[in-house]
Amino acid sequence: MPMSPTKQKLVRRLKIVEGQVRGLQEMLRKDTYCIDVITQTSAVKQALSGIEDVLMENHLSTCVVHQMKKGKEGTAVKEILKVYGLKRK
Repeated sequence: MPMSPTKQKLVRRLKIVEGQVRGLQEMLRKDTYCIDVITQTSAVKQALSGIEDVLMENHLSTCVVHQMKKGKEGTAVKEILKVYGLKRK
């Protein structure tokens, strides 16, 4: 089954993040200036946050809507609160 365009974009973005993390490892090995490493770690965090946002939007517009229609409001609310709690950490 082929991946949706959204999933394809997310996989591509994750591959970019993977490359950034490898770059961070190399920066540490080469004793790169700390602020430059921190700048890159910040970029990785922002990229992952963007991926999370897309996943959450997709989840809310598909899975949560489906749960609500099936009378599983409690499950939907618990999942949303769990993700909210993870994002606040």
